[in-house]
Amino acid sequence: MAETPPTDFGRKKIFTTGEAAQVCKVSQQTIIRCFDSGRLTGFRVPGSKFRRIPREELIRFMNANDIPLDLIEGGTKRILCVDDDPEILELLGDILGDDARFEIESCGTGYDAGLLTASFKPNLILLDYKLPDINGNEVCKRIRSTDELNGIKVVFISGVIDRAEADRLIDAGADGFIKKPFDVSNLMDTVEGLLGMESRTRDNGVSH
Repeated sequence: MAETPPTDFGRKKIFTTGEAAQVCKVSQQTIIRCFDSGRLTGFRVPGSKFRRIPREELIRFMNANDIPLDLIEGGTKRILCVDDDPEILELLGDILGDDARFEIESCGTGYDAGLLTASFKPNLILLDYKLPDINGNEVCKRIRSTDELNGIKVVFISGVIDRAEADRLIDAGADGFIKKPFDVSNLMDTVEGLLGMESRTRDNGVSH
């Protein structure tokens, strides 16, 4: 008898208690107790006793209880590219968007970065330091001060700051820094390393 393939929870928005139990690797009764006690919130299906849990709430619960997000994240990693230079966004889209392991969103302001961070829930943000409405370090601070977003990896990309300033950004909560013009191999090594992914063979020495 063939094995049932594992459920892909990567794009699921609403979870049953059974699905939440599978994602959290606990019993369904544990999830029901947490729901009924208010530790895990959601809603009941009208006209029934069935409990339903929104994705954002399940992620919050998992983060609060140090439960790995592997199953709920699905097979792809989400990357948000933030830069006010359309050519840089196009380049990052070409490099990362052609890789089936990644789902890409992009924007050009700190305000839009905040909105997309909340809705897109990226695993990693490639963040320009100098944005037209706010410095990237302020975006990073806001992410680090929000519990449900604190696990997002943040990598600054800039051509206007030196190594000492980059080190200060990392001390302030950034996970890495890439200087423009950047080397594609270095970019991919940084992204794959922070996301815990295996490296793929590619050409070296190409800068953009």
